[in-house]
Amino acid sequence: MIGLTFDTGALIGLERRRQRIARVYRTAVEDGLPVTVPAVVISEWWRGRTDVRETILRGVRVEPLDDRIAKLAGEALVTCSGCGAVDSIVMASAARRGDIVYTADVADLLLLQAFFPTVRVLSV
Repeated sequence: MIGLTFDTGALIGLERRRQRIARVYRTAVEDGLPVTVPAVVISEWWRGRTDVRETILRGVRVEPLDDRIAKLAGEALVTCSGCGAVDSIVMASAARRGDIVYTADVADLLLLQAFFPTVRVLSV
């Protein structure tokens, strides 16, 4: 079953109650699709505890960074000049499960798609 992977922009969109990503999230939950957030994304997004952030975290699966994903992300960085480690980890995480990635930085993640050709990247 294909699931969804959210990056920082998707979490910010949920937090700000942006209609598009809220609809994507709601539909995923209704359809029983897993929504995963790599743990490193939390560090980019978290700016202190709020009720909204806690609610969002309860509604997603936070994936710890293991050595397999870290190594794969590092290998991708070699092929992508100017790409960031967090974006590479998001793509490696999604590739491992065959997920679709939702992001506010489509252009950045599309640069990594050459290394992760099976990952679809969609805008929040």
